[in-house]
Amino acid sequence: MATLWNKGTSATSQVEQFTVGQDRVLDLRLARYDVQGSIAHITMLEKIGLLSKEELCKLKEALEDILPSIESGDFHLDDNVEDIHSQVELLLTKRLGDVGKKIHAGRSRNDQVLVDLKLFLKDELLSLRSEIVALFDKLQALSEKYKDVLLPGYTHAQIAMPSSFGLWFGAYAESLLNDMYMLRGAFHVINRNPLGSAAGYGNSFPLDRELTTELLGFASMDYNSIAAQLSRGKSEKCVASAIGSIALTLNKFASDCCQYMCPNFGFIHFPDSLTTGSSIMPHKKNPDVWEMVRGKTNRVLAVENEIAIMCSNMPHGYHRDYQLLKDVLFPALELIHSCLDICSYMLDYIEINEDIVSGKLYEHLFTVEEVNRMVLLGIPFREAYKQVGQQVNQGTFHYKKNFETTIKAKELHHTHAGSIGNLCNAQIKALMLQALDFDANA
Repeated sequence: MATLWNKGTSATSQVEQFTVGQDRVLDLRLARYDVQGSIAHITMLEKIGLLSKEELCKLKEALEDILPSIESGDFHLDDNVEDIHSQVELLLTKRLGDVGKKIHAGRSRNDQVLVDLKLFLKDELLSLRSEIVALFDKLQALSEKYKDVLLPGYTHAQIAMPSSFGLWFGAYAESLLNDMYMLRGAFHVINRNPLGSAAGYGNSFPLDRELTTELLGFASMDYNSIAAQLSRGKSEKCVASAIGSIALTLNKFASDCCQYMCPNFGFIHFPDSLTTGSSIMPHKKNPDVWEMVRGKTNRVLAVENEIAIMCSNMPHGYHRDYQLLKDVLFPALELIHSCLDICSYMLDYIEINEDIVSGKLYEHLFTVEEVNRMVLLGIPFREAYKQVGQQVNQGTFHYKKNFETTIKAKELHHTHAGSIGNLCNAQIKALMLQALDFDANA
């Protein structure tokens, strides 16, 4: 098998199969970034005199010729090649001979892998940023559209106080704002250039790490060579934490939707085409999409812990264990992308029940409203609370509204910031716009 570390001997096929694992499949996602990092590296090598201008031109042209096949999906690893890094160097050597063998001077596969991963993860985070914004905008639009429609609030799974669809949709929009902060934090951790750290201890070439940092679009370099290698695992963990935060938001929203779709609640509805049926019960309309979102996001939530455990018992420096991080993180990224996409899609078709709280079932939803009304009349809060509680126990409590008509959120006169009558969606939107600037200081 073609490897970058071949010294004239090779591992047995059984060892190769066990140690290479899924790299040949997963590394295809890093191909574009491996080419990108190599172009920056050879540009720097020419500047410090390790390549001639002619050699740089040949290598750069050969590397750029690889990109179209990567973008079209035709790029592949030869059967006897270990990973993406070996494949790219092999292609250059086949085309350019000894010139192709010069590309690796001044770097190790360790910092090469780090560069590829960091460039890949930066793009993944930027894609997630766009997907979060799309979902955020839909949630805010629904919040505004249904801001006057009341919804029962629950604590301990018991009827509690009046909420609204505006408050509910808006809550998940603001939760995505917090997820965006997590995403931006992970981006700042990743947005540092490890190239030049080599195997973790630098080398004797006068590498221009400032140049490669600029060429690759990193905000700064990982200065200390050992620290650069220590970022392996920590970068993946930060990303896992960020997507775990998104997963938690989607998980709770999916759980709400599963409950609200239940006929016993009947708060929301989706077209038959977005639900599934039963093989035996003809009346069933199952919330399979939301159940799958709930299950898939639970898998994403487990990833941060798995990465932490994998990285927690290794001394500094590179260890082959790190290779397994791709097996864990890459599928999780696919899951969170798919969950964001389907949630956004489902919201295009959500239908809400605009007359939920008018029935007698929800009369106790308004006990606090009655207590507060009495307080405004001068009755001490604890006395008002006691009187209303006694009415509830005796079955004599009746809220002053006529329950034959629909009660609107605005009729409850909740006016403080963040209440059902003052959703503060504009302020939350302003914060989201600030959070989108990943180039700003964290």
